[in-house]
Amino acid sequence: MKLSIVIPCLNESANIKPLYRELTNILTELQQDYEIIFIDDGSTDDSFEKMRELAAEETRVRIVQFRKTFGQTAALTAGFHLARGEIIIPMDGDLQNDPADIPRFLASLGDDCEVVSGWRKKRKDALLTRKIPSWLANKLISLISGVNLHDYGCTMKAYQKDVLRDIRLYGEMHRFIPIYASWQGARVKEIIVNHRPRKYGKTKYRLNRIIKVLLDLIVIKFLDKYSRNPIYLFGGFGLTSMLLALISFSLMIYYKFWGGKTFIATPLPMLTVMFGLIGAVSILIGLVAEMGTRTYYESQKKEIYQIKEKINF
Repeated sequence: MKLSIVIPCLNESANIKPLYRELTNILTELQQDYEIIFIDDGSTDDSFEKMRELAAEETRVRIVQFRKTFGQTAALTAGFHLARGEIIIPMDGDLQNDPADIPRFLASLGDDCEVVSGWRKKRKDALLTRKIPSWLANKLISLISGVNLHDYGCTMKAYQKDVLRDIRLYGEMHRFIPIYASWQGARVKEIIVNHRPRKYGKTKYRLNRIIKVLLDLIVIKFLDKYSRNPIYLFGGFGLTSMLLALISFSLMIYYKFWGGKTFIATPLPMLTVMFGLIGAVSILIGLVAEMGTRTYYESQKKEIYQIKEKINF
């Protein structure tokens, strides 16, 4: 199997068959063995029935149906696990990604490049609710990760299958695969892709996803830097807190004996320490919980999704 196209779908009934027709036209011209994997992420419309009809006509269409909605990352993870192709290209099921870009992705992969990421330079989305938040998030992600890409959120990418073998995804982390791959030594390239306005259905993206992405970014940075030596982070934080406590204590003594103020006359240091500790402890608890989640799933070989039915496997 040369090529696997992985398409997560949630209530995309009107888009499935038009997308399939576009894909088959492009893939037939490539004259390469391929498969198209649709993942139904708990759709409540007739998306799965449309997929089933396609699978009945063409055995190269493979379908995975989740028991409920587990999210885009889980859907892509299932597709990656089940894909048989040497090259895997995920894409959205809303027709905004253009299948005509697939040959360009394939041409960009090679010995000098294992990951090709799409860049929706002329993005056809709302300015205030999609473009500006996405631009800010991409800048922040590049700054923290050290991997400079313009568009982490573009689902359409191309991976050599070996790159995905040891990558485990949770939360909203599918967009960080190029970062994982780069940290493991893979070479990453970015190409400009065509982005089309949505014709049918409603977008599944909300502004609260940005918050999730930023929290996931903290997690992957933690796992990259401190997963082997977490004492460097927690111990460093503890020593810093002790230093701040010493400084605070010294100031309290100074104001008490030489500044003419009692301990209770200066509430601002207390408030600063309190809010700082609350914020820091909250983040640290989140990181510990994240590690516990990974231990739970990976030690018991559990997946983050549940499949109800598979067709043509």
